[in-house]
Amino acid sequence: MTALASDAGCAKRGIVPILLCVVPFSQIPLDAYTPGLPQMVADLAADPAAMQNTVTAYMLGMSLALVPVGIASDTLGRRNVLLAGFAVLVAMSIACALATSASLLLGLRFLQGIGGCTCLVVAYAVAADCFRGRELMAISGLLGAAWGLAPVLAPAAGGFIVELTSWRGVFVIIAVAAAIVAAIVVLFLPETLQAERRAPFDPRRTAGILRDALVRPGFLAFVLVFAASASAQLAFGVVAPFFYQTGLGYSAAIYGLVALGLGAVNLAGELGCAHFARVVSARVMGFGAFALFVAGAAVLAGTGMAVGLDFASITIGGALVLGGCGVLCPMMYGMALGLFERDHGLIGGLISALCYLAVSGAMAITAVLPEATQAPIGWLYLGLCAIAGTLLAVSLPSAHHATQS
Repeated sequence: MTALASDAGCAKRGIVPILLCVVPFSQIPLDAYTPGLPQMVADLAADPAAMQNTVTAYMLGMSLALVPVGIASDTLGRRNVLLAGFAVLVAMSIACALATSASLLLGLRFLQGIGGCTCLVVAYAVAADCFRGRELMAISGLLGAAWGLAPVLAPAAGGFIVELTSWRGVFVIIAVAAAIVAAIVVLFLPETLQAERRAPFDPRRTAGILRDALVRPGFLAFVLVFAASASAQLAFGVVAPFFYQTGLGYSAAIYGLVALGLGAVNLAGELGCAHFARVVSARVMGFGAFALFVAGAAVLAGTGMAVGLDFASITIGGALVLGGCGVLCPMMYGMALGLFERDHGLIGGLISALCYLAVSGAMAITAVLPEATQAPIGWLYLGLCAIAGTLLAVSLPSAHHATQS
């Protein structure tokens, strides 16, 4: 079978709708249960930091598994690895629903993250198997939008589930939904990487590719800006339930609606990245988004010190941060990946792994921040801005030159 025939066959089988169902499950388990964090603190007799670290545990599981999962899918085939990941995701979601202690939940969330990461890595690998050129760019944009919808809709849905059942109900729903998508994969997703096209695992070649990537000019700068932006997005999702629910007294359902609006702002930033990349330079777009990030951080830090917890200040500051980071995340990922002409699956796994490792560290810091006001998270954001701004100033001119070349 020729590559062209294979590509046409994949498209005819309706592969894109299946991938659009698969890719959000890397993010849904991360965001859907956050409205239940205050309830979890009471039910498991834990402190807020321990519950917030359940988010960090999921991120850590994802980050450590991204590269191995990508390599495994190149060696064993896409379907096999994806279905194994779904099996882990379903099993660990059920186990999380039954957890009786914070320490047990931390371990289960780590394993759940390993299952969730397969949905991200394998979905993009399948798309690359089936599409090329402009088609692949279009499909990648659709997958990015589907991934971006998860943090928009999941907290809102999670808030209502918590209101109707409890935080345990959220994990049950995740397990059921993941099982349904796994069944769709079994029934309708063809194997897109045939046996003759699979690459036997060669540790020396893999190590060489990873080593070359890490020393490539601009690569680490783009990844670190991506990590700083992603850290800001995810940190807000962890602390916001405590601001709105514990501090201001709103219900989980009301917080879910606020999270829906803020998530929409973040999604608008991600979609805006695709538009502005065609009409403005990388430097203008990057620093425009960075200005929003700085403005939001300043609003949170300044109002936190001046007036304390305040609905409007938290919402406006959060919206500015999430809008700016919504542009920076896909922009930096694309620029880092664009430095390479081949091995995009492995390089993409490396980018995601380095990002999630950095995010895990930032989330651990977030978990111990005081939550009496929004000022501490604002100061953390200003620190991330200092890192991101320096790296943008150094890297964007060379990135523009590399793109022109």
